[in-house]
Amino acid sequence: MSRTSGAELLVVAGPSGVGKSTVVREVVELRPDVWLSVSATTREQRPGETAGIDYVFMSRPEFETLATSGGFLESAEYAGNLYGTPREPVLSRLANGQDVILEIELQGARQVKAAFPEAITVFLEPPSLTELHRRLAGRGTEDESVIRRREEVAKTELAAASEFDYRVKNTDVVPTAHQLIRLIDGSAASG
Repeated sequence: MSRTSGAELLVVAGPSGVGKSTVVREVVELRPDVWLSVSATTREQRPGETAGIDYVFMSRPEFETLATSGGFLESAEYAGNLYGTPREPVLSRLANGQDVILEIELQGARQVKAAFPEAITVFLEPPSLTELHRRLAGRGTEDESVIRRREEVAKTELAAASEFDYRVKNTDVVPTAHQLIRLIDGSAASG
């Protein structure tokens, strides 16, 4: 999967609750020319989420059919749900010279990096595990058993952070977003 457009593909991953969505939305707010890929998922829509904006919500059979036909750039199962990045919109934007951000999970980031080695991969880290628990519990969308399961997955993901091109600690949304913008623009991240 090579490209000559000069556009960057930034892959942002990290544990559930680390603030990936918040940081990535801030990047797009600061740089509206950067396109945020909308992932597909089989998980239930949460209160306040908008279909087609936050996720493309699909049934498991719909997702599996699209995956079988090669319709995803990457796909992964996470916490009992399927997630994937629709292939065509990403490749089309990159071919047209537009920078693209993928906000995905560890398995998906590995798939994208293997297929698209020039992608810039960033692992977003929480300030601490205590803060990660606070953020997960603060959502109010999951019971304690789901939170505990997400924390166990987070520990595994944190152990894989060294696989990424950059590790960025999300202590404050705006400075973290600026670090990601510097990566898109070709500068090294700090922190």
